[in-house]
Parts: sequence; structure tokens; C-alpha cells
Amino acid sequence: MKQFLFVFVCLSLAWSGSAQTDSIAKQVKEFQFTTVKENPITSVKDQASSGTCWSFSGLGFLEAELIRQGKGEQDLSEMFIVHKNYEEKADKYVRMHGTCNFAGGGSFADVLDCIKAYGIVPEEVKTGLNYGEESHKHAELDQLTKAFVEVIVHNPNKKLSTVWKSAYNGILNAYLGEIPQSFTYNGKQYTPQSYAKSLGIHPDDYITLTSFTHHPFYSTFAIEIPDNWRWSTAYNLPLNEMMQVIDNAVNKGYTVAWASDVSEKGFNRKGIAVIPDINMTGLPGSDQAHWLQLSQKEKEDSISKINYPLPEKTITQEMRQEGFDNFETTDDHGMLIYGIAQDQNGANYYMVKNSWGTNSPYKGIWYASVPFVAYKTIDIVVHKDAIPADLKKKLGIR
Repeated sequence: MKQFLFVFVCLSLAWSGSAQTDSIAKQVKEFQFTTVKENPITSVKDQASSGTCWSFSGLGFLEAELIRQGKGEQDLSEMFIVHKNYEEKADKYVRMHGTCNFAGGGSFADVLDCIKAYGIVPEEVKTGLNYGEESHKHAELDQLTKAFVEVIVHNPNKKLSTVWKSAYNGILNAYLGEIPQSFTYNGKQYTPQSYAKSLGIHPDDYITLTSFTHHPFYSTFAIEIPDNWRWSTAYNLPLNEMMQVIDNAVNKGYTVAWASDVSEKGFNRKGIAVIPDINMTGLPGSDQAHWLQLSQKEKEDSISKINYPLPEKTITQEMRQEGFDNFETTDDHGMLIYGIAQDQNGANYYMVKNSWGTNSPYKGIWYASVPFVAYKTIDIVVHKDAIPADLKKKLGIR
């Protein structure tokens, strides 16, 4: 009972803005994490003002894979991937008469398919900063490319010109720099394809997994989200088996590319991602009455300010599906799971590399609780050897 009372007092502190409350709040014990398993990754990058988390997290995943395979630390060009995908995205948008998504977002398949088709280059060969900025700012680029393809789609001549693609690529080249046909790196001459081959990146070794009930388990389907403009497919697993894959991967030295919903109040700028049980019961009488009388918004607003452990929801397959069906779980952000940690109460969290720079309490790292990952994961990508043998057999993966 004392434990629940302490939690309620902490929540009460979060609601009050008084100087006295703020002073007392500083005495509250914050999260304390102990690392259980940590796999090596490359440094935290900053996508800045761009919608290209999918490229940063997808390449961060492959960079970690190269470390795991003994090939050292590499810094691969996110904007090479972005450039080629913007080309393909425009082509598809026009072919679909403007009826598919055209925006800065994407999926992990955009990274893997791009490398398979075009290769990759190091960051220093293509930074994508040709427009007078030191960090990525894509508002102007995204508005120009969208306006351009709209003109092409709604061309009153009802016939595409022979130069629209070269004109469109001129915009990309102006902002992101031209795609190099060949380049010299560490004293050797490469093409993007030969450089990818020299690294030994094999896109077909990577498997996308998800967990929803509107398609049969152990089958594949294209996840119905706007950013899946390629209509790439994922293997569908029951929730407990998807979580089993994540744990197995991390514990065996692999990392996990993670697409998730970060619009939740529990995903905060303090480096924490949790799903607290806002319908908490079991508090002492008057305290429980006060808590339950708060509006949903008041409860959620208090949770967004919390930086210490709270009781969390027990996540079910049905909750996942309901959230997805009601647009409460959306495809907002791509990140990289690379480790497991425990808080001071013994609860497990996944260590997550983000791409929002290092100006955060954990220097660009987030701690996502197991309930958060179970509830808000859209999909994951892992090396096929990170999947337990029995699950690979169920999925027909060799």
C-alpha cells in the first residue's frame, strides 16, 4: 500500500506547478538503469528537420550489423538512400495518378531495396547538404518535390513530357547533390554497387516481422500504413513470438530495426518510452478517488512529465489490434533496439538508439519499456539468423 501511495504522491507532484511542489519533486528518485545486454552500435546521428528517420535508423541498423560481422565502424550516407527513394517515389506517384502517399516518410524496406538496386556510398561522399545548411532541413525540398509531382499528375496536356524526370531530378541534385557514379574512398576507386559489395551487405538476409490479427499469422502481408508506399511485405507473428524474436536477437548479439508510434504521452523527450496504467486502482481511499476523478487528458499530461517508474499496462494482442484499427497506433518513427536494461524495480527496458542528436538526458539513447514495445511496434527488421529456429520453420524461412 505504501508503494502505491508513493506513486500517487509522485503523480500529484507532476500536476502542480507551484515552486514548493517543484522543490519537493526534485527529491523524487528518477529512473536508474542497469545494463543487462548491450550490443555495439555506431554513433547517434541527427536527422534534424527532416522526415528521414527510416534512412537513419535503417542505416544505423546495417552499420551495427557490419560491426557484428567484424567489418569495423562505417558511416553510410543517409542522403544517398533518401535521394534514390525520392526518385522512385515520384515515379510511382505519377504512375498511380497521385493516389499513393508522397511525403518524406518511408520504411526500412526503402533502405534494403535501395542498397540491393543501387548500392551505397560513405557519408563523406554524399552528405546531402548542398543548400547552405549545416543540418538537414527538408521543408523546402519536400514542398517543392510534392508540388512538382502534382503538376505532372494534373498535367492539362494529359501526356507526360519527355523531360519531367530529369527536371525533377534537378531539384534533388540541387538540394542533395548528384549521385556519384564513381568515387575514391580510402585510396580505392568504387561505384556505389561495388562499395556495397565490398562491405558484404546482403539485403536478402533481413526479415521484416509484425503482429496483427487482421491477417493470418505465419503469412505475409503489406502493412497498411501510408509510409509503406512500396507495399513491402512483413511476416505476421503472434505478439508473444514477435517479442521473443526481439529478445533472442539482442541476447545473441544482434540489433533490431524498430518502427514505432512515438506520439504517445509516454514517449517523452526525457529519453523514456512507457505505457503507464492511467486507470490505476489500489491507492488509498481518498487518493484513489482523486486519481479516478481526473480527466483522461489530465492523467496523460501528468504521465508525459514523469521520469520515474510507474505501474504499466499489461499488453494483449487485442489491445495492439484495437490501437492500430482506431489510428491510435501510427507509423511515426524508426529507431534501433540494441540492448536490454533494468530499472531499479527490476523491470526490463530496451535500449534504443534514436536519430534526434545527442541533446537529451541519455545522449540520444531512449529506454523503451517492454509494454511500450509490445503495444506500439509497427514492425521490426532482423537478420534471419536472429530468429529462433522454431519460428523460422513456422515462417518457412531458410
